[in-house]
Amino acid sequence: MSFTQAQAGQGGAVSVACINMASVDLGVPFDKLTAALQKCYDEHFLPVWGYPLKLYNTTAAKPSDWQFVYFDTADEAGALGYHDLTKDGQPVSKVFVRTTLDANELVSVTACHELFEMAIDPIANLWAEAKDGTEYAYEMCDAVEEDTFLVDGIQMSNFVHPSWFEPFNHPPGTKFDHLGLLKKPFSMTKGGYVIVKEEGKGDRGFRVQTKEKRFARRTGSDTAASIASLPARRC
Repeated sequence: MSFTQAQAGQGGAVSVACINMASVDLGVPFDKLTAALQKCYDEHFLPVWGYPLKLYNTTAAKPSDWQFVYFDTADEAGALGYHDLTKDGQPVSKVFVRTTLDANELVSVTACHELFEMAIDPIANLWAEAKDGTEYAYEMCDAVEEDTFLVDGIQMSNFVHPSWFEPFNHPPGTKFDHLGLLKKPFSMTKGGYVIVKEEGKGDRGFRVQTKEKRFARRTGSDTAASIASLPARRC
């Protein structure tokens, strides 16, 4: 069974192996952080997006499991974290602890951000098209990444709802993000940003709005040539 089948619920919850390879303190005990991430996912994210995940702490992942790994320092300039595929084709999220702390950010927020985004777009190749033809990356937290809420006293990342990616008119009272801060699709809160892909006469490219110090990274094969010119973000 492929991870896409598992994600669609055909095989139940996807198992995610959480591995702490960082020598730097996470700011929250590892067990407590994993428990808070699981609670946040189950109580807040899962009812909106679906796709059950089961996190567990270990020192080595099973071959069939997704991975969620904490490292000390970013392996890409300026990245606080990102999600990708392992050499064996399994989804993996990387959280860079020292890099996150040096940026005066919380490891729990970076971790939550990566967990939500890996769950919905594990290959980082999904896009939503707006009315004008602009395509927006399927990132759950980028647009609201500076907004947080507490789960068991631990800060977690705000996230957008499916309606955020829908370009049509919505009924009054529609929520576009968990905290109810946004009023329309493809919008941002202060400190958020979006990644867009524009089709035109020239080469396909990106425009990163507002977050000029984040690392912009998509792993889809049609975007690889544009990666080098983009600023830093948590992906």
